[in-house]
Amino acid sequence: MPDRSIREQILSQAKNIVVKLGSNAVCRQAGGLDVKTVRGLARQMAGLVKEGRSLTVVASGAIGTGLGELGLADRPKTMPELQAVAAIGQGQLVRAFHDVFDRHGIPVGQVLLTRDDFEDRTRYLNIRNTLRALRELGALPIINENDAVAVDEIRFGDNDIIAAHVANMLAADVLIFLTTVDGVMDGRVVMDVVREVDEKVLSLVEAHQSHLGAGGMATKITAAGMVTRAGEIALVANARTPKILTQLLAGKRLGTLFIPALRKLSSRRRWIGQASRPAGKLVIDAGAVRALTEAGRSLLPSGILSVAGKFPKGATVAVLDEQGKEIARGLTNYDHEQLDRIKGFRTPQIAKVLGDKPYDEAIHRNNMTLS
Repeated sequence: MPDRSIREQILSQAKNIVVKLGSNAVCRQAGGLDVKTVRGLARQMAGLVKEGRSLTVVASGAIGTGLGELGLADRPKTMPELQAVAAIGQGQLVRAFHDVFDRHGIPVGQVLLTRDDFEDRTRYLNIRNTLRALRELGALPIINENDAVAVDEIRFGDNDIIAAHVANMLAADVLIFLTTVDGVMDGRVVMDVVREVDEKVLSLVEAHQSHLGAGGMATKITAAGMVTRAGEIALVANARTPKILTQLLAGKRLGTLFIPALRKLSSRRRWIGQASRPAGKLVIDAGAVRALTEAGRSLLPSGILSVAGKFPKGATVAVLDEQGKEIARGLTNYDHEQLDRIKGFRTPQIAKVLGDKPYDEAIHRNNMTLS
């Protein structure tokens, strides 16, 4: 579908929307909340809710708000200091959202998450149920990474990736990143459309993060790619453009539009391919690569060249070609020891090697997502 039709038809009719507010969008450069901007965005969101649209907000800014509360000029360098500042700022941030949305009769619900919450399937589904329940109750979910307790092993490091996971979790019609630039820049020109997130697009972005936040345009592009590969729309736009949300969702040509893939992934395949962290790796031969990518087949043990990592049956594993490129992710039917014993063997030989053959496939195509 042409990008004009996407804007005018799909965006104008979008009902299920995730908005990601960047730190620089909601905080002043010197630290502390930019109340004027937050109030303006709240008015727009309240108007969209009254139109019958369902919104979920992923809001950065806990550290920026904490800096203002403490009178600190610079972002702390150590993890304990960052966590302490985030703990102070998070309460102020949610209180501010409560106050501005209360003016419009909209309650807010705070949801703090870490990486583990997305990787565990049961917790993932529980989060989705909670977010849906909040919206059914007429409340606006406000999501943030739990910076006060998260350490490197269980944190994403920025809310852009969390926003992509939330959008995919909820099968949102669109994910809108609001920042302090007009879109993705190609030199001095704003890109109207990105048709595919690839190395060329990422190379346009300077490798630096924002002053107050942990992300930058590179993480927004990466997150947008996660959403578009699942078959949904993403946008990057300037939070300080007057009535930016209202205009975007009326189909106006603003910001950078990321074109979605033609085929939408199921919720389960989104979780397998993007949220679940691989516990091991399988290297496969060229024939198996073709079977997966061109014919849409399952992965058979005969195509496996090597097994890395220790994992149980049912774990998520990454599937790589012989050059080390990730081809897919999937839930394995065998544990690492069994796969190591049957790799390279044809299906009729599995029972002879293991003494039993519960499955023909190492990974069934229904439990696999191509990268």
